[in-house]
Amino acid sequence: MVKWINVLVSMKSKPRQQLSRGNGSDGDAPSRGRPRAFDVDKALDRALNVFWRKGYEGTSLDDLTAAMKINRPSLYAAFGNKENLFRRALERYSSGPAAHTCAALQAPTARAVAKRMLLGTVTLLTNPRHPRGCLIVQGALACGEGSESVQRELARHREAAVTALRKRFERARRDSDLPRSADAATLARYVLTVVHGLAVQAASGATRAELLRVVKIALRAWPT
Repeated sequence: MVKWINVLVSMKSKPRQQLSRGNGSDGDAPSRGRPRAFDVDKALDRALNVFWRKGYEGTSLDDLTAAMKINRPSLYAAFGNKENLFRRALERYSSGPAAHTCAALQAPTARAVAKRMLLGTVTLLTNPRHPRGCLIVQGALACGEGSESVQRELARHREAAVTALRKRFERARRDSDLPRSADAATLARYVLTVVHGLAVQAASGATRAELLRVVKIALRAWPT
């Protein structure tokens, strides 16, 4: 992902530093063995699809190994454990299907930033090739104690998005692209609240046309 500016860039290095092969909720396994006989990138894409559809806790190791077409020792050797695999899948989601969120920050005006982010979200959520909903929003909203670190990681991603958007809107206000009375922090949280709401509505079956009508109403509230 252009990666939520420098905020997510710094976040992306944390999972690999923090995680060891001994902290997965589904157990551990030795990391040594024969050389990998599978495409790690393709396996990661398949894992992403499962996590996206089922959420972190709803996804079992059997789900993952079946989708990735590998056995458990190969999964452990390549990714460490289920939690580390989820974090890798989250990175892939942010830099792939959800990359529009960061690209939107490069739009020339604050309103264009918001519009591109909202429309890009609708396009992602209604793409028939993807599961419905948003991994960052729905991946672990409710979970048990063993998955709290994943829940916190997703919350950090959401908050990093708010921070990046706030900084962009602060720049817009300095450039007189937004009125001086505009509250950049609240405006950033407003846009992301609409984004997250679109994800929940899409997961519940809302159509593209219905989501676009929501975007239209949200943009009417833009400060001028």
